Amino acid sequence: MSMIKEFKEFAMRGNVVDMAVGIIIGGAFGKIVSSFVTDVIMPPIGILLGGMDFSKLSITIKEGSEGVEPVLLNYGVFINTVIDFLIIAFAIFMAIKAMNSLKKKQEEAPAAPPEPPADVKLLTEIRDLLKK
Repeated sequence: MSMIKEFKEFAMRGNVVDMAVGIIIGGAFGKIVSSFVTDVIMPPIGILLGGMDFSKLSITIKEGSEGVEPVLLNYGVFINTVIDFLIIAFAIFMAIKAMNSLKKKQEEAPAAPPEPPADVKLLTEIRDLLKK
């Protein structure tokens, strides 16, 4: 089997395609959450803390000179990223919790009893006829 054919079979499996779709959607979801944190959550928190802009919080490690940028430790951006992560982690937790509860309900649902074999059906019909 050629390597290209083997790769094609691997890539076209259902799990690989599902995983690729999940990664793409996850990346888009991450961008939405980042925008939500940066543009919606952090400004009101900054106002509550006295007009602070978290994205500009930093510590200067080395001052800049002519033509040289200062070296900064941007811990405000890190705080935004941590909040992004917490929101994404919580959303994933809730999705998994919902899927597990659905799976649990499906397991708890009583299954239909299996249909009796033909000889048992025949004996049941004979019994019912004899009762009449």
